[in-house]
Amino acid sequence: MISGAEIMVKCLQEEGVEIVFGYPGAVICPFFDKLYDTDIKAVLVRQEQNAAHAASGYARALSKVGVCVATSGPGALNMITGIATAYMDSIPMVAITGQVKSDQLGRDVFQEADITGACESFVKHSYLVKDTADLPRVFKEAFHIASTGRPGPVLIDVPVDIQQGETEEFVYPEKVNIIGYKPSVSGHPMQIKRALEILSTAKRPVIVAGGGVLTSGAKLRFREFVKKTNIPVVSTMMGIGTMPSDDPLYVGMIGSHGKKAANKAIHDSDLIILCGARVGDRAVSAPDQLVEHTAVIHIDIDPAEIGKNMKTNIPIVGDMKNVLSQMLKSVDYTAPSEWLTQIGNWKTEFAAPYKCFDGFVEPKSFLEKLSGMLRAKAILIADVGQNQIWCANSYRMSDGRFFTSGGMGTMGYSVPAAIGAKFARPSRDVVAVCGDGSFQMMFNELATIAQNNLNVKIIVMRNTVLGMVHELQDRFYGSRYAVTELEDTPDFRNIAQAYGIESAVVSSNEEAETAAKKMLSSDKPFVLICNVHPNTPSR
Repeated sequence: MISGAEIMVKCLQEEGVEIVFGYPGAVICPFFDKLYDTDIKAVLVRQEQNAAHAASGYARALSKVGVCVATSGPGALNMITGIATAYMDSIPMVAITGQVKSDQLGRDVFQEADITGACESFVKHSYLVKDTADLPRVFKEAFHIASTGRPGPVLIDVPVDIQQGETEEFVYPEKVNIIGYKPSVSGHPMQIKRALEILSTAKRPVIVAGGGVLTSGAKLRFREFVKKTNIPVVSTMMGIGTMPSDDPLYVGMIGSHGKKAANKAIHDSDLIILCGARVGDRAVSAPDQLVEHTAVIHIDIDPAEIGKNMKTNIPIVGDMKNVLSQMLKSVDYTAPSEWLTQIGNWKTEFAAPYKCFDGFVEPKSFLEKLSGMLRAKAILIADVGQNQIWCANSYRMSDGRFFTSGGMGTMGYSVPAAIGAKFARPSRDVVAVCGDGSFQMMFNELATIAQNNLNVKIIVMRNTVLGMVHELQDRFYGSRYAVTELEDTPDFRNIAQAYGIESAVVSSNEEAETAAKKMLSSDKPFVLICNVHPNTPSR
């Protein structure tokens, strides 16, 4: 006989899981107890939301399903924001939650919460397991759903009696056959032919690179297509890194906080090729006006995303890598040199000087310098707020990765995501950049960093305000700074010291660069606090 908890652990082993991020509780104890006897590493985070963010960072760094675990009630509910964050950014994740006994469901017993119902709108699928014998099938399906089609989180809620229950044997399914779930992986040949026909007549084409290019592992194929066609590229925030920042064909990030040249290129184009991007309101504010004079080809593995925010002339449903491979076989097009010259002129014309304040770090130019200090394939993780925009527009990407919470815009994402990324890629530089507002949401995870001796670098842009909202209040609310000023901000150096982590405080770019060199030469975690003027703009 074998218990449900043992089955759960064996399922993870069958899926090649090496690490889970979580926080224990009474009704998930049977699972953790069986996990204790295996080689799967269980990382104790300091709050359940951060377990999901860490699993997200791990999944993105390794292109593998991340796993997070919590107990019932408040533990599971705390994890919701992290699950929703992963859903909005299409991150493959399996979230496992303990639940009260099956016969107590619906009775409002201690720490009961309907977590499958609560998460319904932002998971790809969820399971409430009702029979111990169903566990192998449920786990096999969950990992398959999370990692195929458009990736995303899947929730498995397991009552404690199901974990304690026994069945005669463990047999893990070899295949998955889910009725109604058959994601398209290859683009329709006729749609690809039509797309290439439209492209052949384009005078001002632009490619919009979204996160789907990176999620599908199509970055190299994408760059090959760009090189062959010479079409200029803009990116969404989630698509940063699809092209090297210094590539002449890369114009920059689009949107309300993007580069003016990138937005101008989109506005004046006659053909837009959307690659794995849903172009929400932050990316294109008035899509209906844009499509009046611009044709749109939209490539995405999720048919629900095509045409959702921008009318599409030619939809192509399929895996990005496969579709680009199909297009590369037949494409015979080169973008007009006049169009490339025009875009190059815009890049020069709209390059804005940085606004500097004496006695403070200028964050954008510092991030540019930091780009050259990091080793190849470094991972930079931006939190949400002004620091996110500074990183998106100023950090120079090459072969590394840029992670952030794009769709949900979740403050407190960067440090736990950096923890997951560092576990996934221990030999790479992993740097989290955050504001002093977001840092105070997550500095409890310094304990996780210290406990695991993780060489994670944290840069705190300390401007003593909630910068993005403060800037908004300055522009639209008559400089009435309602609840955005972080008075009596704690001494972050003392906090770092309390966890045994080295730190430094800097108030100029020269000091910041010197401290950054010291930080990056160390093989231990480090917190670098940059004093930034509160009126430093996001763009």
